[in-house]
Amino acid sequence: MSSLAVGRAGRRATRVWPLFLVTGLAGFLTTLDNTVVTVAVPSIQRDLGASLAALEWVATGYILTFAGLMLAGGRLADVHGHRRVLVAGLAVFTVASLGAGLAGSVEVLVAARLAQGAGAALILPATLAVLAGREERQRSMGVAVWMASGAAALALGPVAGGYVSQHAHWSWVFLANVPLGAVIIVLAAVAVPTGEGGAGGGRELDGGGAVASVVFLGAGTYALIHGGAHGWASVPAVVALIVCAGGGAAFVVAERRAREPMVELGLFRVRSFAGGVAAQVLWGLGVNGVFFYTAIFLQGVLGFTPTDSGVAFVPLALLVVVVTPVVPLVERWLGAGRTVAAGLVLVAGGMALAATLEAGDGWGRLLPAVCAIGVGSALTMPLGSAVLGAVPEPRAGVAGGIFSVSREISGLFGIAAVGVVVHASGDFATGYAAGLLAAAGLVLAGALISLVTLP
Repeated sequence: MSSLAVGRAGRRATRVWPLFLVTGLAGFLTTLDNTVVTVAVPSIQRDLGASLAALEWVATGYILTFAGLMLAGGRLADVHGHRRVLVAGLAVFTVASLGAGLAGSVEVLVAARLAQGAGAALILPATLAVLAGREERQRSMGVAVWMASGAAALALGPVAGGYVSQHAHWSWVFLANVPLGAVIIVLAAVAVPTGEGGAGGGRELDGGGAVASVVFLGAGTYALIHGGAHGWASVPAVVALIVCAGGGAAFVVAERRAREPMVELGLFRVRSFAGGVAAQVLWGLGVNGVFFYTAIFLQGVLGFTPTDSGVAFVPLALLVVVVTPVVPLVERWLGAGRTVAAGLVLVAGGMALAATLEAGDGWGRLLPAVCAIGVGSALTMPLGSAVLGAVPEPRAGVAGGIFSVSREISGLFGIAAVGVVVHASGDFATGYAAGLLAAAGLVLAGALISLVTLP
């Protein structure tokens, strides 16, 4: 290769890092807001005099619109341009965060949370879509940065929320998003190319499919939230499940009939696409359930303080951030399938270690399990790149939406599914161990799928 070609390649590599910064920060922001609020709920209740039902909407309203609108957000990015939709989503999210921080009533706060979720549903698929057109190595690194940012936010959210709630007014949980959102908007306007999306994938939005997807995902998300909290036989949960089934059937019919379908159902016949999404779902089922119940176990059984239980997940986040830059090298050596499978085996091993924890154990017994889950989760980063690489670039927004919504829905379902196992035993500690082993089994199934379907 000539020195001129090397120089050009170096400049292209340098220019792509601002794009990685935008996608990483946007992924961190939207994921953090899904986890940071939980710890602040008691302060919100005291300040606004909110009922328990209203507090549930404060905590879950964000994920309801986030997951419900994600596929539609991905298609909007494909039709109208990735940068345009990304900036629009960031603007909606930032303004809604300001509204949430200034809310003087719980009704205004709930409305702002719903709007935040709508903005995030535009942001997240667009961040993945802007990476789809990169060459393979750049795409792998960009998606790795994006996924690492989300994993770090998932682990750091409770710590950040607890710190803000203890040392400042709860409103800063939301107001802190405003300057960061503004910075990301400016960076996106500069770093994301104008020609991304908006051509080649059809200009029709497929309104029927969009509406059906919102009904299907929104009702399904509501059922998972309400069923997990109030019982699957409760009237709202049963009605939501029926609506979800109807919306899903209507979505399939609409996509088969549409001239420009929002989701080409044939994508799921592409082995690497279907396998990558399935492995992501199984990882989410296991890890999110473990995060939720481990926080309870640490405080209720091991006697950790709320702050200590939050700090317990910090090594996981740090390891994800530290290991992620070397994952593309491992992927080139082992291939995507073996890299992801090795990561999922490590995650399952960490869960099995955590299942052996007993009353009286401390940091020394917990740390190896947390570290194994952190390193293993970092090694699953090729999943996103494999999914994006399996679809045509004009469909990258929808592919990003499918991948993102699979992560969010699997998280909710994972908490519910692991919870069934945990509560089946009369003793929480025994049920916790059984729940972690069940979660480890799901993750190992994801490892097998990765070996079979990914290159």
